[in-house]
Amino acid sequence: MIRKTAISIAVCSVLFSLSAQAEGYKLFEQSVSSMGNAYAGRGAQITDASLVYSNPAALTRLSGRQLSGGLNFITAKTHYSNAQAQSANGQPVLGRSEGSNSLNELVPYVFYSDTFSETLSWGIGFYVPYGLSSDYDDDFVGRYFADETSIQVLSLQPSIGYKLNEQWSVGMGISINRATGTLSKAKDHSGLCELGEQTINAMFGAPVYNEAYCNSHYEVEGDDVTFGYTLGIHGEPVVGTRLALTYHSALHFTLTGDSTITNTPITSANVVGNPNYMVTKPHLPAIDLKTGKLAAQSLLTEASKLALTTPATVAFSLDQQLSKALSVQFSAAWTQWSKFQSIDILSTDAQPSISLNTQQEANLNNPGQIGYIPEYWTNSWSFSLGASYALQSDLTLKAGVAYDENPIKSERKTARIPTDNRVWVSVGANWQLAENLSVDLAYGYLFTGDVQVDEHEYNKQDERLYNSGYQGDYSNKGQLFALGANYSF
Repeated sequence: MIRKTAISIAVCSVLFSLSAQAEGYKLFEQSVSSMGNAYAGRGAQITDASLVYSNPAALTRLSGRQLSGGLNFITAKTHYSNAQAQSANGQPVLGRSEGSNSLNELVPYVFYSDTFSETLSWGIGFYVPYGLSSDYDDDFVGRYFADETSIQVLSLQPSIGYKLNEQWSVGMGISINRATGTLSKAKDHSGLCELGEQTINAMFGAPVYNEAYCNSHYEVEGDDVTFGYTLGIHGEPVVGTRLALTYHSALHFTLTGDSTITNTPITSANVVGNPNYMVTKPHLPAIDLKTGKLAAQSLLTEASKLALTTPATVAFSLDQQLSKALSVQFSAAWTQWSKFQSIDILSTDAQPSISLNTQQEANLNNPGQIGYIPEYWTNSWSFSLGASYALQSDLTLKAGVAYDENPIKSERKTARIPTDNRVWVSVGANWQLAENLSVDLAYGYLFTGDVQVDEHEYNKQDERLYNSGYQGDYSNKGQLFALGANYSF
């Protein structure tokens, strides 16, 4: 049966991109000084004004006015091989079965901190907590499941820190977060394109083949603004032993925008009695009498929304001074990815066009449902260990290693996020160029296991739809280069 749909199940991935460097789709790149230690000891170390985000409580340990800014360059490559796909009616999809998907992104941040009094400090910062993008070649064999994905979350956060006594401080921050996302993918009309010109013409007994079906394409866009918060505790119970506990809240977005599709077949059942079309069988495309070809709707647009909750995170960090020159750092973080159970795109249009079909029992089987992907991610842990060595009074060298547990079950891995558990190492340095100016440099390299993807479509009841599928083998690698500067007034 030929489906007249405009947003398939896979378009729900609008906010989830190929993220070789990130945990899930979360970014850590808000502090170059912390990156040098693979983010071990983050929030416990007294570094710079980036503490506005990493632990507001530690702001009380900074002196005077400070400005910190940095730029992170993430470069990652995913290589896929042995890729194959099936259309909705089970036919093999022709296309590129081996290739690479490259990612190159710049991630900036800037923070400012100051003191109100001996016990009260404050700061404000701009950073990017979630993001990245991916883009496959147009002839990718899995194009019905993934093409281009883009996501960006920009955050502005004022924070305050209060010193309880000489050992302990508490702090909090309120963040304003704006998310924007765009997704596109090729559209599979139950293998109508894969049937080929000769077969279709033979089916109808006339040269009615319409090549537009092979250029059918999805795009969905959305944006929203929401608030979040950060809570922190910082302590130095024993001189040289700094501890931190930080909580970053979940962010609850409802992205609103438009879902669109081009070149959708017009089935005969929908144009009965219309003099502009020749009706064939109800489930087959009608024939456009103006062109003599199978009929197609050039563009369908429907207002839609997508509820998205980014996960809450709790992190414990330790910064231990072993000698005047040497210190070691440790961090353990828990991320509540289990809140991410599914992605749902729902219609908000008073005059729906796309969901008239996608909500039907033979498709997603839920009123107003335009898209759906079951995710069922699990909570994850990350651990990091680092060391810092003051080589001389104006130069400190850093190194670290981290392990990030992937929250995606093997049976839920997709062409959009073909990632596994990650181990990465980093090195860095801090140069004190002047009394009030220092520079941070850092480099990180990512190691990750190979991934096998076996992806399918589902309705709202998590039942397999059609005979469509995609399979492929993936390997990932990534690098990160970062430069930051810190200025004290």
